[in-house]
Formats: sequence, C-alpha cells, structure tokens
Amino acid sequence: MPISGRTLVGMELPDLQILLGPEQPAYRARQLFDALYRQHVANLSEISVFPQSLKNQLVTAAPLGLLVAERRFDSTDGTRRYLLRLEDNRTVEAVLMPEEGRDTICISSQVGCPVDCKFCLTALMGLERNLTAGEIVGQVLHIARDAGLAADGNRLNIVMMGMGEPLLNLDQVLKATRLLTDPAGIGLSQKRITVSTAGIVPKIAELGRAEVRPKLAISLNASSEAQRRELMPITRKYHLADLLDACRAYPLRPWEKLTFEYVMLGGVNDSDADARRVVRLLANLNCKVNLIALNPGPGIPFKTPDAARVAAFQQIVRRSVPCFVRKPRGLDIFAACGQLKRAMPDLIPIT
Repeated sequence: MPISGRTLVGMELPDLQILLGPEQPAYRARQLFDALYRQHVANLSEISVFPQSLKNQLVTAAPLGLLVAERRFDSTDGTRRYLLRLEDNRTVEAVLMPEEGRDTICISSQVGCPVDCKFCLTALMGLERNLTAGEIVGQVLHIARDAGLAADGNRLNIVMMGMGEPLLNLDQVLKATRLLTDPAGIGLSQKRITVSTAGIVPKIAELGRAEVRPKLAISLNASSEAQRRELMPITRKYHLADLLDACRAYPLRPWEKLTFEYVMLGGVNDSDADARRVVRLLANLNCKVNLIALNPGPGIPFKTPDAARVAAFQQIVRRSVPCFVRKPRGLDIFAACGQLKRAMPDLIPIT
C-alpha cells in the first residue's frame, strides 16, 4: 500500500486502486469505494467482505477521515445545524433541511470565508483554510448517517452555500462533486447539487469547462455596481458588468438555468427601483431569482425588510424573470442563510 497520509474518504476509485496496490484484486477497490460512499461505514470493521488482514493494512495505510460531531442543534421546524470537527481540530458547519419529499444538506467548502460580505455572519470569521474533497463529502456522509437518509440519493439535494466561497477552492469542490455523483457511490444527479459564488469571474469560466459540475448560483444582492461594492467588497476586483458577462458566456446544459440569489436588506437594496434595475441587469439571461430576506445576527448592521416589501419586490421582478422567495429555515438555531458562524456564546437564538 504505497500511499499514506491521506484519508480514505475523499479518494476516488483510482486513488483507492493505487492505495491497495497491485497485490490486491481490482474488485477490492470497488468494494472499498462502495463501503465508503454507498454504505456510509463508520468503521473499517464494518466492511464484512474484507479479510481481517486487509482491514489491518488499511488502518495503517490511511485514516478513514470521517468528521466528528462537536454539537448538533435542532430547530422547531425540523432543521438541524451541525458543528463538525476536522482532523486538525478546526470546525465547520453544515445544515440539514428536511422537507416533504426531499432533504437538502447545506455544506461548507472552507473554514470561514475570505469574501467579507457585509450582511453575512460567516464573513466575521475570516478565512482559516480550504476544505479537502474528503471534508466536503464527509459533511454529507455524517449527516446521512445521523439522520438515516437514503443512500441512493433519489431525494437528496446538496447546496454548497455554507461557510466559504466554493470557487476559491474549486479543485476540491469539483473532486467532491465527482464523488457525490459517482453512480457506484452516493449516486446523486448533477441536477441535485448547486454551488453558490459571490462572483469569482475567472473561476466561473473554469467551472463551466468541467465535465462533471454542480449547478451555478450567483449571489447578486445589489442592483448597481456602487451598491454591490458597498455590500460585497469583492466587486472592487470582479466588477458587476464582468460578472454578468461571465454569466452570459456560461455554458448552460439543456436542463439548466442560472440562479441569482438576492439578499434583501431593509431600506438598502429592496426598493421598487432596485427591483426594476435587477430586471434590466438580468435581461436575456436564462435564469431565475431567489429572494432572501436578511437573516439577522449580532454584528450585522442591517435590518430585515417586512413581508410586504419583499412581496412587492418579487411582483416587479417576476413580470420578467421567474422569482421566488426563499423561506428561512432554522432561524431559532442560527442555521439560516448567512448565519453560520460556528457555535459561539454570542449567538442567542431568536424567539
């Protein structure tokens, strides 16, 4: 077994074949892949088809690499927020949102986030490091085991909208996507995985060239360049016009639309004029818009618009573009969009 120092979770089939070496028959790597990603084994001892000698060899060759639950928070609406410990004792968060007929898991791609959006609690952490593909997939495996989710992926959706900017960790995000969609493992459809970016323009083009890739969502959150610069400082590097050009050039698959996410901040970006500007920005794009009324948190200097303002904004946009209001989940446990900042004493649940 020539490879060591990497975790089993995060390895693709060719990696496992190299790990096991030529002395093992080829089917052993396939059995190991199945055990990791379809059976969701929590320990190598659970792989009943392996002889004990092979299990012993694997233990010394590479750790399994499963994430450890530090804490779990359960919302009154059924949402679960997980604080998961990594091998280096850093922690990330992931969220399970069960619904009728489907389950959605929101996962992280980095520990913290470097993008510094002014309405997001995660931004207050800064960036600690990128996650590996194994740590990204490991969030899904942990929650699937904990919640007893079906291994075949027929009702499971994954959104990479937790901690971090996924396109700044694109290689590992794409590897994780290949693992999540491999029919010999978890077996999700590419239609069931979405990655959200603040607008890393050159990485959008790189994502579009990947053979296996998630759907793309863009965090827009503003109706003009000046407004977006104030709310999302990354706009100073990747201008709004360039971002929209990248979206127009993005190679959508026949079944695919771009998604634009728009966090509504009371009295800041939620006027009728803002809505009309959003329509003009998105003209001639094959897309839809998700409106998200701000999910509040300590240290965030904005307020949530009232429901009537959100509805009025939606009515204007949806005359030209499909427009939906995303219902917040897990507000009482700080699990909603933009609220992930690990388990901190200052995070007092909203009642």
